[in-house]
Amino acid sequence: MTAAARVRNLTKTYGSGPALVTALDDVSLDLEEGEFTAVMGPSGSGKSTLMHCCAALDTGDSGSVFIGEQDLTTLKDKALTRLRRDEIGFVFQSYNLVPTLTAEENILLPLAIAGRKPDREWYDAVVATVNLGDRLSHKPNELSGGQQQRVAVARALVSRPRIVFADEPTGNLDSRSGAEVLELLRKSATEHGQTIVMVTHDPVAAAWTDRVVFLADGRVVDEIRDPSRDQVLEIMTRMAEAGA
Repeated sequence: MTAAARVRNLTKTYGSGPALVTALDDVSLDLEEGEFTAVMGPSGSGKSTLMHCCAALDTGDSGSVFIGEQDLTTLKDKALTRLRRDEIGFVFQSYNLVPTLTAEENILLPLAIAGRKPDREWYDAVVATVNLGDRLSHKPNELSGGQQQRVAVARALVSRPRIVFADEPTGNLDSRSGAEVLELLRKSATEHGQTIVMVTHDPVAAAWTDRVVFLADGRVVDEIRDPSRDQVLEIMTRMAEAGA
């Protein structure tokens, strides 16, 4: 398989002296093209730091991150901005929608900023996938949490990025809305060959993915393919006991 992103010997620390925290400790990982991957681990294990470094929102102290063949650590600000815009989609837990724009305008915002016209066929496919056809003229405050998060997912998908990162995308949602968003991410990978990487603490959410990678203390400590909720729970329980 081809890797959409590769992480090699990535280390990231915060603070200094006695307050030094190692968020990522020599992490190496391949994120395969067209796969839906979950990243899990206890609080403070480095999940969000890893995702932010992969999405070019943060940089490591040493090591490298590749999106496709591009080494992020060698890119200047302008090239990084372009790469974030063209190659990466990001879904935040808090939706991050613009309140004054309609759902449709929010979805098309990255393309508008890039000065690109939407591929109408792909846009229609994304809107059909998120099942928001009748809500496109609504502003965020007229949408439920699940609908707002589906707008955020559509916005991340519409520019056809190489890889979509989702940071706890179901964290603020009830179970039904959460399932809608997970179904959408699953469909994006299966039907559209999109690469999706999701940070989650929820074993139910992880069971929707192709692969779960577990972090503890800034290191990759385990992984499973075709996960079930019970398998994920078992590993998380074992990790919690080891850390207790």
